Amino acid sequence: MTDLRRSDRMDETLRAAFAPEVLVIIDDSARHAGHAGAGPAGETHYDVTIVSARFEGMSRVARSRLVHEVLADEFTTGLHALALALRTPDEARRLTAAGAGA
Repeated sequence: MTDLRRSDRMDETLRAAFAPEVLVIIDDSARHAGHAGAGPAGETHYDVTIVSARFEGMSRVARSRLVHEVLADEFTTGLHALALALRTPDEARRLTAAGAGA
């Protein structure tokens, strides 16, 4: 498992923890080159979208904390920052409907 790219490890870990309806992981490290925490090999900054029923009844802060806890091992090996969009299935449907003009 250590031979996997960080994004692949994150994908496996997040799928196991959240059984998401939607999981999108985008490596945004190139935009942060030269910034604090940006390593020369990249794989330090990610945009992550998760739609999961596991977030039901949780505040935005609690959702974020949970994702950070689940990915704790990645933070100890060079992951520096996550931009998170964490939604329940109902929240995602409402956003989609609002975007479609409904």
